[in-house]
Amino acid sequence: MNERDLRLRIGADARRVAELALAEDGPRDLTSDSCVAPGLTATGVLEFRDGGVLAGTVYADAVALAAGLPPVTWQQASGSLIAPGTEIGLLRGPLGLILRAERPLLNLLQRAAGIATTTRAYVEAVAGTPAKILHTRKTAPGLRLLDVSAVLAGGGGVHRLDLSTTVMVKDNHWRALAQTGHRLAEAIASARAQGSSSCYVEVENEDQLDEACAAGADRLLVDNQSPETVRAWGQRARTRQPGIAIEATGGITLRNLRAFAEAGADFISIGALTHSVTAVDISLDVSGQ
Repeated sequence: MNERDLRLRIGADARRVAELALAEDGPRDLTSDSCVAPGLTATGVLEFRDGGVLAGTVYADAVALAAGLPPVTWQQASGSLIAPGTEIGLLRGPLGLILRAERPLLNLLQRAAGIATTTRAYVEAVAGTPAKILHTRKTAPGLRLLDVSAVLAGGGGVHRLDLSTTVMVKDNHWRALAQTGHRLAEAIASARAQGSSSCYVEVENEDQLDEACAAGADRLLVDNQSPETVRAWGQRARTRQPGIAIEATGGITLRNLRAFAEAGADFISIGALTHSVTAVDISLDVSGQ
């Protein structure tokens, strides 16, 4: 998927998520209806209280629009490194609508910025190597594109967005092939005939590595192995199939990340970017106009 198509897909997803997020709060805001005089307008100031990377602005704008407000006037761009206490945007309009939009908008911003901030730390840890940091499918149900957009804002790259175009043969698929007596080459040929854009294969030993190379895999996933094994298997695979990509995954943290990059991994996929999110502190303080 090219950058333009992904951007369009994220925009459509932001509108979907915004509608769902507002719907979760019910058909009306009884508190604001009781406390806020009709016609009262205000400005909400978004403050990035923590230091980190801004992300999720497309989703915040979608919430504002779905609530009947103009989009946020952003003073910082998505992907920017923000100092603590920085004002990042203004939300203007009827106070009752701002209060209705406040929590869904902040929830999405805080999650996205938390993912982007963590991703930036991983990206910086492999600086100077060819390794690219990727997300996984360990995303919040219904929020995959939000999570992926945040990884991109943090400097990471796109892995599989879904199951429909990229093949990834993992341990249970190997077992299924063994049970039916089929070879990996047959499975990859079938997938390519059905329009697969890429074929990735997880390998747990050198026999699987050799079979994956012979079958024409585009990328090998080396899961839960040491950097030394990643280096050795990468060299073996590239000898058998020049140009094949090596992806390291499983058990990789900021502490040991660079060792995998220096071992020759082209890609390093990190589930913790999206499955163990620490939201950043972003506030919305309202004042009258």
